[in-house]
Amino acid sequence: MPRISIKVSSFVFLAASGCLAQTQTQTEFNWTSIKPSAKLKWTKCYGEGFECARLLVPLDYASPKNSKTAAIAMTRLRSTSSSSTYRGSLLINPGGPGGSGVEYVLEAGSEIAGIVGAEYDIVGFDPRGVSFSTPSVSWFVNDAERAMWNPPNANAMYHSLNESTIALPYAYARSQVQSQLAAARDAGFLQYITTDYTAQDMLTITEAFGFEKLQYWGVSYGSVLGATFAALFPDKLERVVIDGVLPINEWYSSNISNTMLDTDKVLNAFFTSCFEAGPTICAFHNNANASSASDIAGAFQTLLSSIQQTPVPAIASLTQGNAGYGIIDYTLLKNTIFHALYAPYDLFPALAQALADLAAGNGTTLYATSGVEEFTCGGASALDRSFEAAVSIICSDMTPNVTLPDLRAVYAREEALSQFADLWANWRAACAGWKIRRPGRYTGPTGPMKTIAPMLVIGNTLDPVTPWPGANQTANILFPGSGLLTYNTLGHTSFTAPSSCINSWVYAYFKNGTLPPAGTVCQPDAGVQLFSPNGTDGLIERDLVDGVSVNGRVTKRKLPFRL
Repeated sequence: MPRISIKVSSFVFLAASGCLAQTQTQTEFNWTSIKPSAKLKWTKCYGEGFECARLLVPLDYASPKNSKTAAIAMTRLRSTSSSSTYRGSLLINPGGPGGSGVEYVLEAGSEIAGIVGAEYDIVGFDPRGVSFSTPSVSWFVNDAERAMWNPPNANAMYHSLNESTIALPYAYARSQVQSQLAAARDAGFLQYITTDYTAQDMLTITEAFGFEKLQYWGVSYGSVLGATFAALFPDKLERVVIDGVLPINEWYSSNISNTMLDTDKVLNAFFTSCFEAGPTICAFHNNANASSASDIAGAFQTLLSSIQQTPVPAIASLTQGNAGYGIIDYTLLKNTIFHALYAPYDLFPALAQALADLAAGNGTTLYATSGVEEFTCGGASALDRSFEAAVSIICSDMTPNVTLPDLRAVYAREEALSQFADLWANWRAACAGWKIRRPGRYTGPTGPMKTIAPMLVIGNTLDPVTPWPGANQTANILFPGSGLLTYNTLGHTSFTAPSSCINSWVYAYFKNGTLPPAGTVCQPDAGVQLFSPNGTDGLIERDLVDGVSVNGRVTKRKLPFRL
């Protein structure tokens, strides 16, 4: 899921002329050195075992011969098996929308290969409009204009619609400006930056590898992409895993309020686990002087209310650029807490310490934990446009235009489900005034769909943004015959915590199509705890957790691209 934002908490002022005078920092691989081709032509890139290519695809699949083209950036970690056991490409999507598959496979490709086996090329691709694929979505003339409108770190932040009395109408007005800006500067391709055309790109990629059927693992929004492929090409599936599932009927109808069903339950697990861990392990336990989990919950709400009325300065360093100082306001605090719900095993200990320090008047720990980064003039890359790509995809997929009364009604429905509705309703706000929608695009299922091969659907019992009922609905109603694998844990997607059980079922599915029996439930590995007596680094940058063994392979579970 994307983290859509209207603003960030720290104001950034820059001289536009100074930015324009500097050259953009180059990535470690120059993608323009690869000439796009209709056939896969691989070039060594980044490091050992990795190769890159740019595949030409039709911009408009409704008229492919008369269409302009898009170039899909792809990175693969090559299979290490013999040619006799090679099984082709396994496409990966890390979510978003707007997440870079290229970047994700560079980071997690070896871990994924350790789970599924050496017979596959692990292939990350940047969806059309995203990151290193071209044309790339950009609403702004240059990076200076982008930073002035949408300051750095906006990609990691939702604006709280409860921060002030005008926050919600202000968000609505800003989104109208963004929608008009996107339309005015559209070079004629934004209507083609949609999930259904990205699904067709996946078929084109699969065929370019010399195979007829898709092999795929998609998490979070990647589940929408995978299910869309299954709906469009039900006879073209070989192995498809969707993990952290948002049902496509809810996605295409813009009815995603139910994604908030379990959000507060994950937060409640923070209070309970903090109390059970005790004051020597959970720092916020001390602050609450807790005799029960309710005491910790009360201290938490008191802190939220305090910051809403009185923001706190955070000064880590005045010599480290913008990363060293800022303001802890209600938006930043709520986002930091919300992000921790995605990865509680990694982030709850750090969150507890940050909250304890903040309650004592020190905002530095929370500011560092929030993931706010230094803005370097002229240092933007294709990845910095992920906000624009995400909104373009979301709003082009979803059907209704948004009015201010619509937004208020959505907010009210979600507020009845979760105290994080003030963040999540930005989904709907982002599409205010958006009118760039391709006629004939896929708009969702009309009934149950049968695929030639069953999918493996994975859902956590307590996922803060893709609750288990979405996985159940997808496996048993939308795509009957799919296998449903339940992970009895909290956090977003099965990558939240190491589980040999999850890994073994995924391996068996990719190896020979084996599905778990109905009612199969996996647990985290023994010793995995929210608050470990042995301590944890708990930093926001930490994205690898303890290694687990899968059929003799040592691997690590990795968090999704977007927390």
